[in-house]
Amino acid sequence: MNERVWTLLLDSFPKLILPGLKVTIPLTVLSFCFGLIIALLVALVRIARIRGLSQLASLYVWIFRGTPLLVQLFIIFFGLPSIGITLNAFPAAVIAFSLNVGAYTSETLRAAITSIPEGQMEAGYTVGLNYFEILRYIILPQAFKVAFPPLFNSFIGLTKDTSLAAGITVAEMFLKAQQIAARTYEPFALYCEVGLIYLLFCTVLSRLQAYGERKLSVHE
Repeated sequence: MNERVWTLLLDSFPKLILPGLKVTIPLTVLSFCFGLIIALLVALVRIARIRGLSQLASLYVWIFRGTPLLVQLFIIFFGLPSIGITLNAFPAAVIAFSLNVGAYTSETLRAAITSIPEGQMEAGYTVGLNYFEILRYIILPQAFKVAFPPLFNSFIGLTKDTSLAAGITVAEMFLKAQQIAARTYEPFALYCEVGLIYLLFCTVLSRLQAYGERKLSVHE
């Protein structure tokens, strides 16, 4: 690389990292938290086999797991205005990512919950707990330990998937990289740089995942 490119990369780094910290990370955290709430509700409904709701939850999972995330983003941001529902780019992205994460992680949570022996539920009833208390104090804590690694993998994957939000004009760091590349005519260098920033974010998250798994193992 010549001196001009190095100067460009040094100059663009803060312009990329700031949207990453101010937009990409908040978008990831908000979407994952809302998605996890959706996932837990969907998993519990499907496990309980509540008539009507269970079929509706299965339909939701089928749709959002079977269609591309980019298409979901475009439907929510560009499609909904045609039926009178207009959303700003950031809330639209949060909704799309949350629904997508909820569909995928509901299967993770459902598998983790059903992996807990049925005897645990019976033991809870034996000591006088009701259904919701058994879930809160016995089943879900154990299921969380089982689900923690795949859930964190989903969180890391979501961090990278937020780059798709550039397609609906969310001002995260990939959109910023596109804007700088269009102005400087150095797409290769800029896209490599933003890729390295995503790699940095995901490496930090991978370290946090490993730390969390060790803590859960020691606690167990």
